[in-house]
Amino acid sequence: MSLKKEATQGAEVDERLAALLTNSNAIRAITSAVEGTLGPKGLDTMLVDKFGEVVITNDGVTILTLMEANHPAARMLINIAKAQQEEVGDGTTTATVMAGALVGFGVEQVIKGVPVARVIEGMRVGLKKALAVMESQAQQINGVHDQFVRQVALVSGRGHEDIADLVKRAAVLIGEEKLKDSSFKFSDTVVAEEGALNQVFMGVIINKERMNRQMPGELGEVKVLIIDDALEPEEIDEEALGTESGFARYLQLQAEFKENVQKITSLGVGLVLADRGVNDAAEEILTDAGVMVVQRVANKELRKAAEHTGARMIKRTGLKRTTEELLKYLGFADRVYNDEKLEQVWVQGGRGKPMATVLVGAATSEVVGERERIAKDASASVQSAVRGGVVPGGGSLELAVAREVEKVREGIRGMAAYGVDCVVEALKRPMSQIIANAGFNPLEKLGDVIAAQVETGKNSLAVDCDSGQVADMLEMGIVDPAEVKIYALKAAGEVAEAILRIDTIIKKREEDFKPKDSSLSGL
Repeated sequence: MSLKKEATQGAEVDERLAALLTNSNAIRAITSAVEGTLGPKGLDTMLVDKFGEVVITNDGVTILTLMEANHPAARMLINIAKAQQEEVGDGTTTATVMAGALVGFGVEQVIKGVPVARVIEGMRVGLKKALAVMESQAQQINGVHDQFVRQVALVSGRGHEDIADLVKRAAVLIGEEKLKDSSFKFSDTVVAEEGALNQVFMGVIINKERMNRQMPGELGEVKVLIIDDALEPEEIDEEALGTESGFARYLQLQAEFKENVQKITSLGVGLVLADRGVNDAAEEILTDAGVMVVQRVANKELRKAAEHTGARMIKRTGLKRTTEELLKYLGFADRVYNDEKLEQVWVQGGRGKPMATVLVGAATSEVVGERERIAKDASASVQSAVRGGVVPGGGSLELAVAREVEKVREGIRGMAAYGVDCVVEALKRPMSQIIANAGFNPLEKLGDVIAAQVETGKNSLAVDCDSGQVADMLEMGIVDPAEVKIYALKAAGEVAEAILRIDTIIKKREEDFKPKDSSLSGL
């Protein structure tokens, strides 16, 4: 065959695989951005914006969210990582690394001549087997007092002992039943503040201060009223206000409003939380009555306060009800405290549902965000572990699962077997990357672990990143939530298949603007 003919065929192959190679390169670039953070020896990434603002983090989803990525395939992978974070709160780096490996090995097979359809077919078979084995390996934990709860927090919290202790204490306060509630997100209870002391308390934090310093800074045995609205008189439009009847209506509304505010004081309310602004007249009346008022509270915080105190949120029009009816809307708290240093109001000891807050302290503003991310990851992992159990960490489970998937390959005929190989290699990648980040030779150590797992029958064997020796992850207390591992593999498989199936990339035409009213089209 002439050199010219070979070059022509090579160009045809490159053109046929252009979309696949382009997407694969984009996925590889995204994977490279986070793989160096994996494992206990993983390093941090610095992200810098055009204004010079810097974020230094080890958190995979933060890196992926903040990095500039314009390629559509790259954004697909980032969206999968976001979904992983939203669903289980951790494992985004693992999902990204495995997705990158699946795509990378899949493209290698296609370049060798394996049809994409056969690669995907084999990947589906391998992933189905891998997920089944992973689910069977989950070890249920014995409630929030189980020793593995703290270990999960420690591993996910990147070895921060103080954060692991905080998360464990909060889990005990909240209780197993609440942690298993699908509508409750443990990570939402985490708050990090510069200059604060690490602590866990039963209560919620409102990130606003009292309206003025004449209001009490601390109250005990408090009745709580939560207004999901502005504490202001009903409005009347300016046009109506210019008429005699309109002005009379205005005066009536003002009088009714003051009467409603007086009802609040007559009920003995000590704390008022309002979604929006508070009228000057209302502020004056409530200040004179010794009521602490916090305005413009975030709706999320209002809901948490209502749940914790047992209050029912009410609109301003609801204040027209009788005092007997309004009593049913009040909540109760043992203590309300305005922290001037942190610029927050703490509502503690509510009579409603238990609600613990994890307050993480940070020495400087630069590390506040990262400390909060670490604590949120740790709390999300603990909740996942309580719900779905734990599996050995350090990449040991994935490696053991890879050995089981290899057995499936033996029974597959045809080119689909190459797709199974992609799954096997992807499952090996987390441990390989952890070993590399720890400064050891992945090929050598991976071989040692595989031999040890086969010889002993222990699927929990991996590499001690300090010594480089094969060690039992369960004995070392290195465990991960089963849900995190399972979801990460599912997510990786979904995005890999989606990327491999793309045959052509076409730029969409920009649609011309057309007025909704066709009669205006000639204007």
